[in-house]
Amino acid sequence: MAARATDLARRLQDGIERVIVGNESASYGFLIALLGGGHILLEGVPGTAKTLFVRTFAALLDAPFRRIAFTPDLMPADVVGTTVFNPQSLQFSLRRGPIFTSMLLADEINRTPPKTQSALLEAMEERQVTIDGNSEPLPEFFVVCATQNPVEFEGTYPLPEAQLDRFFVRARSGYPSEAQERALLARSAAGFDARDLRTAGITPVASPPDVVAAQREVRAVHVAPSVQGYIQQIVARTRTAADLALGASPRAALALQSAAQAAATLADREFVTPDDVKAVAPLVLPHRLIVRPEAEVEGMTAERVLERVLGAVEVPKEAQPTRV
Repeated sequence: MAARATDLARRLQDGIERVIVGNESASYGFLIALLGGGHILLEGVPGTAKTLFVRTFAALLDAPFRRIAFTPDLMPADVVGTTVFNPQSLQFSLRRGPIFTSMLLADEINRTPPKTQSALLEAMEERQVTIDGNSEPLPEFFVVCATQNPVEFEGTYPLPEAQLDRFFVRARSGYPSEAQERALLARSAAGFDARDLRTAGITPVASPPDVVAAQREVRAVHVAPSVQGYIQQIVARTRTAADLALGASPRAALALQSAAQAAATLADREFVTPDDVKAVAPLVLPHRLIVRPEAEVEGMTAERVLERVLGAVEVPKEAQPTRV
């Protein structure tokens, strides 16, 4: 039983609710990414607490945190670091970039050219970076939290498919409801300042090693062969969908299974159900799918294609492990 992981998720959720009003789907996506051991792409218009989400999670986990503003003139060396020559010692030394941290906020990632975006590829997949031919390891707990504005396209560079495929989940930070926005105003009037999380009573509830241990528990959550087959059928259907030019990769299938294990953990369950798979599929798959231009003109979206796929794949009945 993933008791440690479930308890960690509850403490993180309690902490987030002290700071963030609403945005339950984004909170859920963050928890799925943290427990599943993956990276998160957070989309939302300015002012919808994208940066605050990342800062709050970093504070709750007492994790080293760095922020990079991705701008058009940002170079790969500004992200990963470089070697510099010391004229006194006549030797080269490594100057580490901000990527050497536990939680990296890649702010407005689509504002920098693909060459700089690709500097994250090796780090996101292999937890290491290569600088002047030498591999440098990153911390065991390492997560990239990237943000982007989905409605502003001037001066932006769409993320390449290889980059998108390395984001474990994509979540959206949206506008609050009327009641939530009133609660937000009331908090501000009472003295809450988002720039100072201490005013909200935010103190660490865990540490990076705790997260790594929780992730190991999540990976041990039971996935029945029938559910594995269900996952495989879903991703296979995306590859033959008439409205898609590109379906889900094998990496997407693995991510979907890991995310479903995290969802089962959040539900305090020791096995994955088809409902867990359905719950996380909108977080894991749409950003990996490419809609054909002719279908896009007719209003088709990756989310709608996924809905059709989920409706077409037969749901298995057996998921709980058999006890002897």
